[in-house]
Amino acid sequence: MALGGMFRNAAAICLHLVGPFGGKKSGASLARCLHQTLVMTKQLQARRLDGIDHNPWVEFVKLASEADVVNLGQGFPDFPPPDFAVEAFQHAGYPPLTKILASFFGKLLGQDIDPLKNVLVTVGAYGALFTAFQALVDEGDEVIIIEPFFDCYEPMTLMAGGRPVFVSLKPSRNQDGELDSSSNWQLDPTELASKFTSRTKALILNTPNNPLGKVFSRAELELVASLCQQHDVVCITDEVYQWLVYDGWQHVSIANLPGMWERTLTIGSAGKTFSATGWKVGWVLGPDSLLKHLRTVHQNSVFHCPTQGQAAVAQSFEREQLHFGQPSSYFVQLPRAMQRCRDHMIQSLQSVGLRPVIPQGSYFLITDISEFKSKIPNLPGAADEPYDRRFVKWMIKNKGLMAIPVSIFYSVPHQKLFDHYIRFCFTKDESTLQAMDKRLQKWKDELRP
Repeated sequence: MALGGMFRNAAAICLHLVGPFGGKKSGASLARCLHQTLVMTKQLQARRLDGIDHNPWVEFVKLASEADVVNLGQGFPDFPPPDFAVEAFQHAGYPPLTKILASFFGKLLGQDIDPLKNVLVTVGAYGALFTAFQALVDEGDEVIIIEPFFDCYEPMTLMAGGRPVFVSLKPSRNQDGELDSSSNWQLDPTELASKFTSRTKALILNTPNNPLGKVFSRAELELVASLCQQHDVVCITDEVYQWLVYDGWQHVSIANLPGMWERTLTIGSAGKTFSATGWKVGWVLGPDSLLKHLRTVHQNSVFHCPTQGQAAVAQSFEREQLHFGQPSSYFVQLPRAMQRCRDHMIQSLQSVGLRPVIPQGSYFLITDISEFKSKIPNLPGAADEPYDRRFVKWMIKNKGLMAIPVSIFYSVPHQKLFDHYIRFCFTKDESTLQAMDKRLQKWKDELRP
């Protein structure tokens, strides 16, 4: 259409809406209408956003905010960070954060870490992940993602032009009457190996895993490491829950394995480390050959992270370095406290027929809702909506409890296979757990004949 014709058509539409006798306001109204009509003819969003604009977190948090609900869905502690961390934040000065991260994690990883070449501080672990994908994933590159996965991995791969390739952890059968454990969810070695091709650029690993709470064993990590080395693949390892491991299980960093430091980016989070999720301080550790590309993205986007948060995290790590391994260490105290919260929640959820999968680590546990799926299969919702999403909406509205459907942590083809699980966050204050107990007791009473 010629430009003049476009203006005439838009004007005709607006004149019809405003009217020919609109008075003094009609000119301004016509101008606004013309502007809106012209602007809306052009697609505004970049094509890389296609298909990733829906956010399930917004949907379920909005539902929870509309009712009196105990929020056990979102992964944030509702108790404050330790006093030493709050005090450090209040009195923060110059932040030598890269130096203390290099010193602290250098010992753990057995590496001589250069704070200028092997450490990058980012705006939260989210920022670290995004920077890594943008720096390393090119158009057409394949990224192997282990399911269930933290839901940002897929859109970040797509936004970088990559192609996600999914491989699922699968639960093995446990003895009747026993609760399942996240340790029973395993990768099939043959299936995993089949996902590597000449186009594979990276594999994203999350241990301890969100939402499952699985802590990958050394043997499992050795399998992943051997395949990454065989196919010359980078491993991006999200280890934000590394200090939250229970029941004597041990966290192992894949960068510690022979030959893996050179091809691994290890991502951490102050929010998860010091229970301060709003501080948004994260980091990436790795060889200069990889980190130099992340620095290029970082310096051409956010460039710098807030000084006060960095300083507070640095001082907190300095404190932990002095207390490391001792009863006074927060990294000793926090998992003990969270294991008690986990055990409390496991016991309480069973009272209404939910079947928790005992997590080895992280903030979360998932529960099996198969019994409800068989008893009340026809919950409100769209015909193609996974059952766990309909169940969570039903639970929010009718039971006053919020969780997160586990199907959102799976690729679309696999969502219906795992739509009989929901995720709860147990890193909550005692008052929140007591509020949960009251709702569950009421639910239990309603189940009685």
